[in-house]
Amino acid sequence: MEILSRFLHDAAMQKVVVAKSFFCSLFMLSCLATGPVSAGGGLVLEDDVCILTIDFYSAHFTAYQPETRGDKQFCKEFPDTGLTIIVLDYLHQSLKLVPVELRIIKDVTGLGRFAKIEHVQAIGNLDAHTVFYQPPVVRSNASLSIEHAFANEGSYIGIITAAHPTLDTFSTAIFPFEVGASQFDYTWLIIFVVAAALLFWLRMFRRSAK
Repeated sequence: MEILSRFLHDAAMQKVVVAKSFFCSLFMLSCLATGPVSAGGGLVLEDDVCILTIDFYSAHFTAYQPETRGDKQFCKEFPDTGLTIIVLDYLHQSLKLVPVELRIIKDVTGLGRFAKIEHVQAIGNLDAHTVFYQPPVVRSNASLSIEHAFANEGSYIGIITAAHPTLDTFSTAIFPFEVGASQFDYTWLIIFVVAAALLFWLRMFRRSAK
């Protein structure tokens, strides 16, 4: 009886370990698939639409690489270097009344898409790492379009700043993105790992039941 009790206890502990590993894998993969959004805003994909939030402001974000990808739209990952067109269509009406500034820097934080606004603020001299700068400009047609030819692959960070419509304040948000990205779809990776974890759990369960 003591041997059987010890065996059942070990089997139960194995189930707990497997279950914990399973849910930890799901959590880590969900973080990889979604990525973080900074406290002041950032890029988020909603129903296949890329939305840039800047505090209480929001805009539809679209990136094109017409020379290599035609009219295909991109959000956080641009597959090629070269000419890239970024279009912001304002969704908040107040945005078309206030100056908006856009800067793109080379990511020197080493954090990639996990970079947050405080990491950018810690850089100090942004000019030394800037690859594109759009001075503050008012777009009464509610659309801001910029063009830039990326010379190198790698991680970049967009920094957008918008003034408040009535107060003497402004809001800033960042949006990390990749140039020369593989456009890898993490969905299939998640499905594969979940299936593998489930299969492993079933095998352990069957062994403990024998």
